[in-house]
Amino acid sequence: QLQLVESGGGLVQPGGSLTLSCAASGLDLDYLVVGWFRQAPGKEREGISCISVRGGVTEYADSVQGRFTISRDIGKNKVYLRMNTLKPEDTGVYYCAVLTNVRAGMSLAVSDFGSWGQGTQVTVSS
Repeated sequence: QLQLVESGGGLVQPGGSLTLSCAASGLDLDYLVVGWFRQAPGKEREGISCISVRGGVTEYADSVQGRFTISRDIGKNKVYLRMNTLKPEDTGVYYCAVLTNVRAGMSLAVSDFGSWGQGTQVTVSS
């Protein structure tokens, strides 16, 4: 059974950077699409990026395009999210998940993903 564990969150000042990791066990990510999502306090969970692990194709939400970079390490069965130029509005709990609705393709819709990790908190504040 696939399990995902996020790590790397923390407190960072505006303009700073963080790298989040999503470690998978129980299943190789090779032929899957992995997405990163976040949920700010009082708001719905939103998709921010996804990657096809084998092909390396990526997708970004407009809100993070140019600031965040998603990548993967097939050998380590991990997906990363490098976050630069962080803003207070980037604050939230960050989750990774795998695409379960394969017909959706490179989707950022929460409903198309499953096997959610427990999340890691990112706080951007001075």
